Amino acid sequence: MLKLLLCLLLVPFTNACSKKDSDILKFSKATLLISTTLEEQFRSTSKTILFEELHKRNGPKLEMGKNWENGTIIGLALQDDPDLFGEPLPEVQDMETMPAEAYRLVHIQKNGKDILWVIGADVRGILYGLGKLLRTAQIGNGQLQIARDTDFSESPKYAIRGHQFGYRNTANSWDSWTVEQFDQHFREQVLFGANSFENIPFQDPNSSVHFKVHPQKMEVELSKICNKYQADYWAWTPAPRDLTEKDAHKEGLAQQEAFYARCPRLDGVFVPGGDPGDNHPSDLMPYLQDLSEILKKHHPKAGIWVSLQGFEEEKAEYFFNYLEEHDPDWLTGLVYGPSSPPIALERQLLPKKYKHRFYPDITHTVRCHYPAANWDQAFALTLGREPCNPQPRHYAKLFNEDTQHTDGFITYSDGSHDDVNKVVWSQLGWNPNIDLNKTITEYCRFFFGSEVAETAAEGIFALEKNWEGPLSDNPTVQKTLALWQGLETGNPGLRDNWRWQQLIMRAYYDAYIQDRSAYEKKLESEAYEIFKAAPEMGAEKAMEKALAHMQKADNEPISQHLKNKVFEYAEALFHSVGAQTSVEKYNASGSERGAILDFIDHPLNNRWWLEDEFKKISLLKTEDEKLKRLEFLRTYEDPGSGSFYDNISSADAKHVTSKTDDAIDYLWENNGLSRKRLSTQLFQFSPTLAYYGLDPNSEYIIRVSGYGEALLRANGELLKPSKYEKGFEQFKEFPLPKELITDGKLNITFDKPDEDHLNWRQQSRITDVWILKQ
Repeated sequence: MLKLLLCLLLVPFTNACSKKDSDILKFSKATLLISTTLEEQFRSTSKTILFEELHKRNGPKLEMGKNWENGTIIGLALQDDPDLFGEPLPEVQDMETMPAEAYRLVHIQKNGKDILWVIGADVRGILYGLGKLLRTAQIGNGQLQIARDTDFSESPKYAIRGHQFGYRNTANSWDSWTVEQFDQHFREQVLFGANSFENIPFQDPNSSVHFKVHPQKMEVELSKICNKYQADYWAWTPAPRDLTEKDAHKEGLAQQEAFYARCPRLDGVFVPGGDPGDNHPSDLMPYLQDLSEILKKHHPKAGIWVSLQGFEEEKAEYFFNYLEEHDPDWLTGLVYGPSSPPIALERQLLPKKYKHRFYPDITHTVRCHYPAANWDQAFALTLGREPCNPQPRHYAKLFNEDTQHTDGFITYSDGSHDDVNKVVWSQLGWNPNIDLNKTITEYCRFFFGSEVAETAAEGIFALEKNWEGPLSDNPTVQKTLALWQGLETGNPGLRDNWRWQQLIMRAYYDAYIQDRSAYEKKLESEAYEIFKAAPEMGAEKAMEKALAHMQKADNEPISQHLKNKVFEYAEALFHSVGAQTSVEKYNASGSERGAILDFIDHPLNNRWWLEDEFKKISLLKTEDEKLKRLEFLRTYEDPGSGSFYDNISSADAKHVTSKTDDAIDYLWENNGLSRKRLSTQLFQFSPTLAYYGLDPNSEYIIRVSGYGEALLRANGELLKPSKYEKGFEQFKEFPLPKELITDGKLNITFDKPDEDHLNWRQQSRITDVWILKQ
């Protein structure tokens, strides 16, 4: 099969600008000719797409035609068509038949006519060709402009390229959508190269106050939309949680069949092996076999897929032995999702007759499959798990690491906030080596217009840089805000565009958090200076004065103009796309579900923790005890000359050489309003640290805080503790033998305790490490 690459150059408008005017095809009206070999439904769909999308962008006027009498022609045809209303399709030297979903976009001039051909290997190919045209041409002022030497062909690398759109209350926007909104959104995803959409049926109609359509009706409407755009319709449908319960197997099948019967189109059913559910494959596989028979009755070409999420070794071994022994033809493929066995191992063990689909999480920032790397804690505490998160470079890297082991992907998404990421993944599914700058520029050209495309693309990449490394010394944040403020001021016509709204809101939010973080950390530092005077003024007076000083964060807040803009855009997003950025104000389903307004003023210093510590200190019996405790709090992160301290998962940790297992994860408790010390809310399970310049003639103690066990090794040697407390904000201490640091170097590692039987939330973790010179 021919791999059609960028064998012939398509010059998008960004390059066409540098060409001579005579090298650019410009037209303000054209005749659209569509091959009669296409089904009438698709002829109508392709016509509607082109007419409506050009109209939205103030493009040229089109007229339907059946002959070649008029001047400029846009011709839509299949590669196997012998001609289009008597005109032969353009030939390409030495080109083989295009593979499935491929397209060719080419301009030719013949007999004084300009002809812009969109030729598809199949009907999907025509849609993808239209998408490329709409993404790369300059459209506006009643015209369409594209380079005259345009001749571009492309076929996808991966056969499955899709996204999950669960119409359910936990999605932070989709539960408020209408059928028309889903129709437009699916169209846009297809025009950027997607071919699959996965719904989550069986939702309680009373589970969301935002539902405008009954979930069972929407299940069918989404199926119809997929059929309209020739996209595969998938369903994520867990098995009953315990198939060993009486009638669970039978009732699960009955519920599924009712759904299958309702849908006019269904191509794939994905049943997760876990998350949710804890069924053994000895119970799950017979259920899936019965499910496949029901599915084939209603949708003969649809396939059953399963994942091994949460499978320990015995379950995974049973599953692959089952495949080897039974060789089931009713199973289409295996889905790799979070908490599955390693993706490369799955592909290696999976017989070649079965397909392998990826289920990557592109929607979350923490406690997730792909956490935001080196994320500052200030963002983790405020933006949380589902903010607007455009990260094209981050996801391109991850895509190429993992997707290579699969036949494609349907991403896990839970809202409109990851819109940029969806487009990036769809385009990577066509070509893993795409130029990300061109892809993001196409995104901005399509949704925002040619005039702002390049600057807005720069702004998206800048938003990604906002999240890289310590927030305190990140100069990008204020530059990013200035860039988006300029776009905001200069383009009032885009103020109702939801994609525009959420990107600008992120710029304001990031800048506000940076200002607050610097301000509140300064207040805390100044409070510790007050502690120094505690012996003179008394412990109680010092605590009262320090607390009043830190409470200026609430009583004398800064940068309120930035905060007000965030709330302004949050309101606009609720009306434009149903984004639920607050539990109380917009009825978000939970604090982790995009409720960024509810945490925008979450403390970014330790004032809550210190308030609680002050209450404990006040209960101490003597002044001396109170002063000693205050001094301990003052020097918690500043142990003095010759000693070292690291907040393990802080973006500015100086000696930590490992990366956190789960972003800058933090202890999620009390719906995100934990009062524990900020460093206690960050952790790694098995961190590594490196130190240089220790004094080989001095005594040192290694102090560790965290939770549970800490099996510490110093330069490879397991140390014995002199103190071993296991609770939060308690301490373990390990004397460091001098003979281990004769060269002044120290590497610290931690053996992993035998805790695989525990949920990760109950497993041991490390939060703080000190090297204390005695």
